[in-house]
Amino acid sequence: MVLFPPAKINIGLFITEKRADGFHALETCFVQIPWTDILEISPATSFSFSSTGLPISGDVSTNLCVRAFNLLAKDFPMSPVHIHLHKIIPMGAGLGGGSSDAAYTLMGLRDLFELPLHNQDLVPYAQELGSDCAFFLFNQAQFGQGKGDELSPIPLSLKGYFALLVYPNFGISTQQAYAQVKPKSAPTYLPEAISLPMETWKNDIKNDFEESLFPAFPQLEQMKKDMYAIGAEYAAMSGSGSTMFGLFKQKVDPPEGWADFPTWSGIIP
Repeated sequence: MVLFPPAKINIGLFITEKRADGFHALETCFVQIPWTDILEISPATSFSFSSTGLPISGDVSTNLCVRAFNLLAKDFPMSPVHIHLHKIIPMGAGLGGGSSDAAYTLMGLRDLFELPLHNQDLVPYAQELGSDCAFFLFNQAQFGQGKGDELSPIPLSLKGYFALLVYPNFGISTQQAYAQVKPKSAPTYLPEAISLPMETWKNDIKNDFEESLFPAFPQLEQMKKDMYAIGAEYAAMSGSGSTMFGLFKQKVDPPEGWADFPTWSGIIP
């Protein structure tokens, strides 16, 4: 079984308060982008995990794909599998690649072993693995609240828009991203703001991480300006960074200065 876990971008991200459990409450809109990893799950005589592509840090036991298998195996009889992940989506990039890999592992195991579970039934497992993991169980834009794991569908389609994503060759850890954040009330109700024409988004739809991270990483702010300079309808940082993205009405070429950076571009299906 071969699966293609996608990346995500955030249309708006408001950090509204520091919760009693130490997490931050936020409001955001998640949208899938077909910049994908490649995940293969196959029957085996003993459980194993391997990876190729971009190097994955940390002990194998902490890998989200491995944790997804172990979580599901606690509740359902499953024979051993070999999981191979070819990593393409950059890490620490605000694209949710690890969370997507975990969600697709859950769905792949469910299908392989014909477990009596709908995607909604997999949500508690996904929530245990990561705040944005559950989003990848649904092939639809979602309004995220709480830690980002309280989801509701939002009628947003970017179909036909040309997306350009650029990764600046460095990641930003979650701890680093939240270090300078100052929570405040959302300036607008995001689902309503998103329902307006895209050319209005840049006036009201912000990513609060930009305020604290742009001074530390001025090249990110310049990338956003470059997106608008080549005609973006909307441009922003994805998640807690460091990937910047732009949405365009037609195909564009990346600026020449981005030649050394990993980029993804394409029409959103």
